[in-house]
Amino acid sequence: MSAIAGVLVTAMVAPALAVTGIATNNSIGMFENLPSNIRPDVLSQKSEIYAKDGAGNPVLLASVYDQNREEVGWDQISPFVKDAVVSVEDPRFYTHGGVDIISAARAAAQSAAGGDGPGASTISMQYVRNILIQKTEEIQDPAERKKAFDDATKTTVDRKLKEMKMAIGLEKEFTKDQILLGYLNISNFGGTVYGIEAAAQYYYGVSAKDVTLAQATSLVAMVNEPNGLRIDQPDSPEKIVDNQARRDVNILPAMLKEHKITQAQYDEAKATPVTPNIVQPSTGCTTANDNIGAGFFCDYVSYIVKNDPVFGADSDTRWQKFRTGGYKIYTTLDIDLQTAAITSMFEHVPKSASELDIGSSMVTVQPGTGRVLAMVQNKIFNPAEGAGPEETSINYSTDFDYGGSTGFASGSTYKAFTLAQWLKTGHSINERVNGSVQTFNMSTFKNRCQPGGYSGTYKSANDGGPTGSMTVATATQWSVNNAYLAMAQKLDMCDITETAAAFGMHRADGKPWDQVISSVLGINEVAPLTVAAAYAGIAAGGNYCKPIAIDQIVDSAGADVPIPPGECSQAVDPNVAATMAIPMQQVVAGGTATGARIGDGVPILGKTGTTDGEKHVWFAGASTKLATVIWVGNVVGDVSVRYTSVPGYGEVDNMRWPTWTQYMAAANQKYPGDAFPKADGSLTQTPQATVPSVQGKTIAEAQSLLEAAGFTFQDGGATDNEAPAGTAAGSVPAGGETVAKGSTVTVYTSNGALKSIPDVISGSNSLGDAANKLGQAGWKFAGTKYQVTGDGCNEQKPIGTEPAVGTFANPASQGVYVIGCKKK
Repeated sequence: MSAIAGVLVTAMVAPALAVTGIATNNSIGMFENLPSNIRPDVLSQKSEIYAKDGAGNPVLLASVYDQNREEVGWDQISPFVKDAVVSVEDPRFYTHGGVDIISAARAAAQSAAGGDGPGASTISMQYVRNILIQKTEEIQDPAERKKAFDDATKTTVDRKLKEMKMAIGLEKEFTKDQILLGYLNISNFGGTVYGIEAAAQYYYGVSAKDVTLAQATSLVAMVNEPNGLRIDQPDSPEKIVDNQARRDVNILPAMLKEHKITQAQYDEAKATPVTPNIVQPSTGCTTANDNIGAGFFCDYVSYIVKNDPVFGADSDTRWQKFRTGGYKIYTTLDIDLQTAAITSMFEHVPKSASELDIGSSMVTVQPGTGRVLAMVQNKIFNPAEGAGPEETSINYSTDFDYGGSTGFASGSTYKAFTLAQWLKTGHSINERVNGSVQTFNMSTFKNRCQPGGYSGTYKSANDGGPTGSMTVATATQWSVNNAYLAMAQKLDMCDITETAAAFGMHRADGKPWDQVISSVLGINEVAPLTVAAAYAGIAAGGNYCKPIAIDQIVDSAGADVPIPPGECSQAVDPNVAATMAIPMQQVVAGGTATGARIGDGVPILGKTGTTDGEKHVWFAGASTKLATVIWVGNVVGDVSVRYTSVPGYGEVDNMRWPTWTQYMAAANQKYPGDAFPKADGSLTQTPQATVPSVQGKTIAEAQSLLEAAGFTFQDGGATDNEAPAGTAAGSVPAGGETVAKGSTVTVYTSNGALKSIPDVISGSNSLGDAANKLGQAGWKFAGTKYQVTGDGCNEQKPIGTEPAVGTFANPASQGVYVIGCKKK
């Protein structure tokens, strides 16, 4: 076969060889020296991203591809398609050995007569050309890829020789049916549509095995000129005319001639106009928006593929692999929850508002697994340039490196981690702290991670709620800022940060965590997904699981592909988490988050969050089965959400409550939470301590003594006292009393005004002598009082004073009586 082909090639190319001066007898040797081996690689196929419906069945969210192709088997293609291709492209396909001798001879004669050059491409030769073109897609360098493509498609003698030799080699290894099947799966049908299955679904909305004769021949017409005869461009109706012309003039007559169809079938097909039924494929994450608003989640999954080294060495390689590899990505997204979430979001939060650049995100993470079950926001996902105010490509739920923003200050949702550290160090939720507005000496805050510590002062306001001495449970229930600062003052700021990190807390922009004093109140910018995963860890008994969005990936052959592994670790002891849940449930039951109460009996723990200037508000809530976080605020800008209303929606601050409750009421029906684990009581007891005596101490000494004993110091100001002026006069509760550890002890400063009443009785022979001595000592004589005594009474001599000698009083304001006696 090779020898015959070589002779024919010599004849075909003789005119060209004569021009170039190459001897004709060299052409056979040249042909024999060409490579003959070629094997089809795995075809570039679209990858698909799936969610799960209520029954656990996969639901397609989107497809990503360079070439829209779905490779199918022999029995999945209609005989009409196979017969049409063979009849019009290569009638002797099943009898030749890769090169059609008759067609080659005809082409040789045409070439000798000064025709257009080499022709006579068989299906095998066209398949070889398509394989070579497909191989160019794997070249990463754009310049090299273009050169390889040009070499594979140029109209030259050497390309034709190469195709012939490789076609012969191909037929030595594969059957005719295998070659025809490969050709139908690899061929382009216009634009990014590749393979007969994708073509049938796109142009006619049916599978390749179900196409009619008229549809099959219309599709085969495109193989000859894919972009010139495609039928999906309304602006170019002439292409449909041309497609039908090739079908009617070339393909149907060829099939009739080859006895592949009857005259009746021919007549019926020819009488059927080409009427496309274009079905746009689910391409890119914008298609995941439909009904369930999953575009942002889909985009998050794509970033996981791009970022995780388990999928390849670099971002470009990873994504190219998934655009072409025919993978099926089964995600964690729950369609039921996602639908309920997007419905609630769009009902209660506007997509845009003239009053502020409003944004909102709500995301649900499953405790104990980290699986992301729902992810929505108040915008439509649209990565295109020129997106409107109701659209964005920025995912408010995720970190910057995963298609998100640089994050939003977390507000008081961060207090949960100070509470965790408080309990880790053995403190009780029933210890008392000072929640009053106060000026903190920053040097009293410890931070082992920050050499040099802090300096200066810091003063924070409370956002309502109780003041004064309160339990940590009450401080949590009402989110009392100063109480939490007082708690942090007894801890180490670095320990608080590390405990938060154990729950996965990190900045959305990837920068180091700010550890200033106010970080206790939530100044660091985080992503809602980060907070949701952290609160899922609290609800799971302190077991934090890194968020995961992919359950399984299979390749085009159905084999499992390695995915990023789940990562769970015990952030705090289960008893610490169980104790945290006690006051955090009270936040919802009767604290700052009563707006999140649903009334379905499912226990919920949670924490609200409001940032400086009320730019952002949060609610992070969790049952034992679901942790859902909502953020509402300014995408850009500083408008107060507390004092801003949007017509038809109400105050921005309050939008979080109906959004969260409507969604979670539905979610709880599918995933009803249980009671949180019971704490063992070791961190709920009210520890007692004895108040140390501070009278006569300096105020600084008094404060140190009290704080060392576990009490909160409070300055009560100056008072009359006998202690030296400027020293501690005493305290309330008084020294020696046993009260709850952590209680506020008020210390008063002595003004030194109290003096001891002198002894004016001894040595005085009369009441007058005693009165004179009082005056000489600087005391006011208030008068004389008498007491009835026995027979030994000497009515001239004093027997005492009132107040009594030796007691303390203020000479400037206290008069002293001299007491005499009377006989019965």
